[in-house]
Amino acid sequence: MTLGLINANPVVHAKKERVARTEDPHSDDALSVLSEESITVDEKLGRILITFTPTIQHCSMATVIGLCLRVKLKEFFPPHFKLDIRVAPGSHANEESVNKQLNDKERVAAALENPNLRQLVDECLYSNEL
Repeated sequence: MTLGLINANPVVHAKKERVARTEDPHSDDALSVLSEESITVDEKLGRILITFTPTIQHCSMATVIGLCLRVKLKEFFPPHFKLDIRVAPGSHANEESVNKQLNDKERVAAALENPNLRQLVDECLYSNEL
């Protein structure tokens, strides 16, 4: 049985303005954290690659931004899609560590089980909806 896309034409880029930032009151559009060019969706292989650029080399919110992207994308794509979320090469002092945290299933699950971190992710994603 083949699963069809829940939303055959998802608009990933337009959804990012809902990601609130506690470090900076500007939207991610103004900060160039995410662009259409940094999003690749391969429906045949069931893969999504998102590359985002933190605002500064030591951005403390990089993992939260990545978690927000992962949680939001999981709402729009079937579970068989593999999400690969990364900081842009050279854009973060702890690039390797952040990428590892964002793409390790166990680490992501543990992070989202933390009530404080889950609340922060939910506030970032849904604060306009609450």
